[in-house]
Amino acid sequence: MDEVGMYLNLGFRHIMDWQAWDHILFVLVLTIRYQWTDWKKLLVLISAFTIGHSITLALSTLNWINFPTALIELLIPVTIVFTAASNYWVKTFDFRSKYPLIYFLALFFGLIHGLGFSTFLKSMLGKEDSILAPLFTFNIGLELGQLLVVSIILIISFIFVSVLKVNRLRYVQIGSGIAMAFAFSMVFDRIVPLLK
Repeated sequence: MDEVGMYLNLGFRHIMDWQAWDHILFVLVLTIRYQWTDWKKLLVLISAFTIGHSITLALSTLNWINFPTALIELLIPVTIVFTAASNYWVKTFDFRSKYPLIYFLALFFGLIHGLGFSTFLKSMLGKEDSILAPLFTFNIGLELGQLLVVSIILIISFIFVSVLKVNRLRYVQIGSGIAMAFAFSMVFDRIVPLLK
């Protein structure tokens, strides 16, 4: 496999890896409030997250910024908790605000997730002469994986809300609550070693 294909595949597989399920949980709580009909707003939301994590993925992989891995690994489930909690503020699904809070959360928390992605990428780069091409193709692979995750979440939401007629607000709250419980467990698991 050529280098471009290898890093594209690595990026895709990293986001789809169940060992990186904290990133999947974040995408879940980010998108669970939306349905297929909200695709324009969802596109802006995912773009905000992409911009955020692309910035810090690049800066960290190029060694222009550096943060302790343990701190980043702790902050990632914290982003899940905050985003899941923001879903409880949703009372209607009109989404009339031009710049809702969730867009800014996606952008800001994307910065944190980019640092998490960079930890993995840096471990794979080895002795590459130039990291720009691997960085770019890895990021494209991440985006393709992320789009697949978003599509799966939208299909599941459609089944529950449109086919099974589960109350949409209750569906969002229950899904967010389950994700929040897993995230709190991750926070606890990751903070204990930091306190020792």
